[in-house]
Amino acid sequence: MSAIMLRDVTEDDLRVFFKHQQDLDANHMAAFTSEDPGDWESFLTHWNKILSNKDIIKQTITVQENVAGNILCFEQFAVPGVSYWIGKEYWGKGIATNALREFTKHVTIHPLYARAAKDNIGSLRVLEKCGFTISGEDIGFSNARGEEVEEFVFILE
Repeated sequence: MSAIMLRDVTEDDLRVFFKHQQDLDANHMAAFTSEDPGDWESFLTHWNKILSNKDIIKQTITVQENVAGNILCFEQFAVPGVSYWIGKEYWGKGIATNALREFTKHVTIHPLYARAAKDNIGSLRVLEKCGFTISGEDIGFSNARGEEVEEFVFILE
């Protein structure tokens, strides 16, 4: 289990987030990604909207002061949702679980929702370890896979 820290997102973090987003395995696992993960301008436009939106809670996940990913709370499908992205080099080390646990201690919005592709075993485990339970199912188009993908909808009461 790796020690993590959460801090405010800075513009310097965006290059690392962009690098993480370009990993093909990560895109496949996340499923619901941007149309073109290699488009820097589109990525930057998207993140500038996130950074300027005071209603979005956004944190950078660090491990030994290195940027390991990000975690967000924002309105999605008319409910408060949580989303995270961990760089592939940090997978399997408990970082996502620790980050989500820490994040949900400070996010006082409840219930809180999350979504994960049904075959994203790592993310399903992270959500369950952090107290989220399956509350439904959905299907959405996956840019990363080029097809409809089934997902679980989770809730944290």
